[in-house]
Amino acid sequence: MKFSENWLREWVNPSIDTYELVHQLTMAGLEVDEQVPVAGEFSGIVIGEILSFERHPDADKLNVCVVNVGEDEPKQIVCGAPNVKEGMRIPVAKVGAVLPGNFKIKKAKLRGVESFGMCCAEEELGLAESSNGLMELKSDAPIGMCIREYLDLDDIAIDVDLTPNRGDCLSIAGLAREVGTLTRTAVTEPSINNVPAVHDETRLVALNAGKACSRYVGRIIKNVNVGALTPIWLQEKLRRSGIRSIDPVVDVTNYVLLELGQPMHAFDLAQLDGDIQVRMSDSGEKLTLLDGQEVELTEGTLVIADQSKALAMAGVMGGEASSVTSETVDILFESAFFDQIAIAGKARSYGLHTDSSHRFERGVDFELQEKAIERATQLLVDIAGGEVGPVFVSENIKDLPEGRTVELESAKVESLLGLKISDSEIEEILTRLGLGVQSKTESGWIFDIPSYRFDISIAEDLIEEVGRIYGYNNLPRTLPVADMELLSEPEVESPLSTVRSQLVSAGYQEAITYSFIEPKTQKIFDPKITPKALANPISADMAVMRTSLIPGLAKALQYNANRQQSRIRLFETGQVFIPQGDSLLQVDRIAGVVYGGRSPESWHGVKEPVDFFDIKGDLEAVLELTGALDSVEFVSTQEHPAFHPGQTAKLMMGDKSVGYVGAIHPSVEQRADLPGAVFAFELELGLILQGKIPEFKEISKFPEVRRDLAILVEESVNVSKIKESIEQNSGEFMNSISIFDVYQGKGIEDGHKSIALGLTWQHPERTLNDDEVNQDVSAVVKALDEKYQAKLRS
Repeated sequence: MKFSENWLREWVNPSIDTYELVHQLTMAGLEVDEQVPVAGEFSGIVIGEILSFERHPDADKLNVCVVNVGEDEPKQIVCGAPNVKEGMRIPVAKVGAVLPGNFKIKKAKLRGVESFGMCCAEEELGLAESSNGLMELKSDAPIGMCIREYLDLDDIAIDVDLTPNRGDCLSIAGLAREVGTLTRTAVTEPSINNVPAVHDETRLVALNAGKACSRYVGRIIKNVNVGALTPIWLQEKLRRSGIRSIDPVVDVTNYVLLELGQPMHAFDLAQLDGDIQVRMSDSGEKLTLLDGQEVELTEGTLVIADQSKALAMAGVMGGEASSVTSETVDILFESAFFDQIAIAGKARSYGLHTDSSHRFERGVDFELQEKAIERATQLLVDIAGGEVGPVFVSENIKDLPEGRTVELESAKVESLLGLKISDSEIEEILTRLGLGVQSKTESGWIFDIPSYRFDISIAEDLIEEVGRIYGYNNLPRTLPVADMELLSEPEVESPLSTVRSQLVSAGYQEAITYSFIEPKTQKIFDPKITPKALANPISADMAVMRTSLIPGLAKALQYNANRQQSRIRLFETGQVFIPQGDSLLQVDRIAGVVYGGRSPESWHGVKEPVDFFDIKGDLEAVLELTGALDSVEFVSTQEHPAFHPGQTAKLMMGDKSVGYVGAIHPSVEQRADLPGAVFAFELELGLILQGKIPEFKEISKFPEVRRDLAILVEESVNVSKIKESIEQNSGEFMNSISIFDVYQGKGIEDGHKSIALGLTWQHPERTLNDDEVNQDVSAVVKALDEKYQAKLRS
């Protein structure tokens, strides 16, 4: 919520400066993000009137103006603005004036014609980022008066970042209530009088959406001068709140939204077909919005309609066909109450976010509609004239929010805040916030909750309000008292920090990605699972809950590759969300992606691309660290649609699959717009952290005996199976098995491969003799022959 400090002080004017005001708002939970001057630094700019003008003799786009600036002689000023006209009152920078950016105005010659100053637009004064012509002031603006004084530019624009529960502060009225309470200052509301009707035309309003819209207030105003100029004071209040002026009708509705917090809309009465109905949209119904975008409405979207078509997306944005234009004469003002649930998420589902939807999603006072329409009528008639009709109200009483009461015990306040606050002070704080004391009880009070405070429903909410207004910084500082028992830490379970450290030492960087991803991306990487869709997504590309960590990492990899990063290694630990019937299974996982060179670029290294065995080696290092490597088997698989069928392994712990490692499928790389060959792994975290307790084993003092074998086997036989067979048949003193060569090519039969193994034996108490070792070697060779038809290579 961005607002003008001077506007706020029209409602409540405490005896504190801007710094203290901002500090108190922030400490009360209304955090101030920014405070900036509403105009640039300038001097020497006054109000002038263009008495006459003529075309520059040597420049088609320049005018030579005669301007009265309140001195004895008018000034000749050359100006290039397209909207110059006689009698126009404008800001004029005289010779010697200083514009924002320390730009000094001097006497000059433009194409041979002398110019004694500068006619100014909003942009030159720092009031706008751009402008299309001179800034036009009211015809009664006093000539010669300092423009800073006239526009009251000694003001600060304050931007407050409100939490979603404080929709009551999305207005000057709400902020004034807060400031008045914090500073014990009286709040002075502007006088809002009922405007008497001069004709009796109304419209019937049918509320056909149940609780979604339980109150609709309207008023017809005829013969409105839409071409009238919105007063500078109103334009400035809108500008300082981040809203540009459009025309009197739109400006008035925006003003009421900012002042009172009630979103409003105006329809061109001539474009309406009969009476009004508030209903849910039909599937496939189309509506062209004010921004020119045509949307196809989904079933269940709340709309305002006439007898033949949808006119507006309720609480979000009006339709182009019924909007107020320069041709509009008669208007219909709308001021309605829409339920939070009916509006929540609707704007974002269409890729929209408006000031109206922002407020309705957070809650609008259901008693505010008639007050808002009277205020809008009052302002519009003063600015643009018009013939006012009666206010017509349609409401379903049973669907309106009910009045709420909350009981509060004074002892509970002390218990939660850790401070004894007197009953009189508690009562004063809450009544200053607008709560009413319905009755007093033996232990406390029963409070009536005002209609604008949607966030108060239980006693703890009231205690929070007391603490907030009393001042969190005034609460005593006490240390908690509790028994601190040391928790047991199972030695068999490795801490996650060791896994992270291992991956970082291997050149990976830890990433944290969103738990919500784009449905399209989810389908690319994990098409077999239908993800859980969010009821109220932040945006269209964060609409479903992830079932894998790899899509998020792939997006991060793509982002870095697009910024000239040629070697990328990322990992992430986090939860994935697997739908199981009506429930959602949350599983902790760890995943990683690698791309680019095997090693960092260096003068002493050969540039080689990363491959399957690099990422498999990184994964084996992690599993060895946790103690889970011996219980994990890498099994070739083709079942995961996101991985390459010829370069992927499934990790098995007994008969349970714990994850996958391999190359991303080329088609997935293409559809996900990845830069090239990407390798990835994803494992269930809980299982790989469960290792085994280390056992002491005495180091043998006796020499090792090694035998090297080169065997020929079919290409389809996995090395892990070979090693498993050797371990089972090599005797009890087998110490280690290493593979130092795998060869296919000349001299090797097609469909076969040669594997060279180094087998090492060592006895703990004596030296093994050749006969013993040869016996074990023979047993190994025989077992390999019987099981895999392996032959010794000659």
